[in-house]
Amino acid sequence: MLIRLGHSPDPDDAFMFWGLASGEVDPRQFEFEHVLRDIQTLNTWAIDGKLEVSAISLAAYPLVQENYVLLPHGASMGSGYGPIVVAREELALSDLRNIEIAIPGELTTAFLVLRMCLGQFRYRAVPFDQIIEEVTSGRSDAGLLIHEGQLTYEAEGLKKVVDLGEWWLLETGLPLPLGANVARRDVGADVLFELSDVLRDSIQAGLDNREEAMEYAMQFGRGLDTELADRFVGMYVNELTCDYGDEGRQAVRELLSRAEALGTYEQPVKVEFVG
Repeated sequence: MLIRLGHSPDPDDAFMFWGLASGEVDPRQFEFEHVLRDIQTLNTWAIDGKLEVSAISLAAYPLVQENYVLLPHGASMGSGYGPIVVAREELALSDLRNIEIAIPGELTTAFLVLRMCLGQFRYRAVPFDQIIEEVTSGRSDAGLLIHEGQLTYEAEGLKKVVDLGEWWLLETGLPLPLGANVARRDVGADVLFELSDVLRDSIQAGLDNREEAMEYAMQFGRGLDTELADRFVGMYVNELTCDYGDEGRQAVRELLSRAEALGTYEQPVKVEFVG
């Protein structure tokens, strides 16, 4: 069975799927086609039901919940760290309500959590890998950074205003779930269980063979040196990635219930995992 597997061209996603790409993990009855796109594109594709399995922003899940179910692994989740708002100069949190912020897309979890933190603010969507340059050039007053920008902004002379992972932990005592892997329901209930097992095995294979998996992941490092790439992977591929566990599932429900209370979604949110 062909499974088109959508994920971002980032070292953490590549690390998770090294086991499949390398042949370390038995794909069983599945033939995997890796489809690499930025997260905003994957979110949009999921709304259209384009791929059998995809990484998406957790904030986008309620928009696709009728067609997709959450896999119990593959989450990008950090405890006490997450997307960062940066500016060229020191700013207070309250200052962000009065300036324009470059964001990586309206469907991203980072944007959703920033709305929870700030309330209303002015923003403009910019491709995530162009946000640092938008801020340093002066075209935007501040920028919301995801992916490796969370580790590289200081080298560009930018200042941190707020780390949304820190803010969320203080608010809830929970890790911040940012990305999720989902599988299309029409794959079939019995097949979903086996598919889930194979994908979990790939994540575990990367953790068990870190050096080899990191060598593969560095192909997607976008200029990161080995130390920074390894740090980035360690932030978002961990025990919560192999399995959400009770704490991770609670974090998902807390985030989406708060989003629902904001009036983010037209339909009631239904959180459902494979198994």
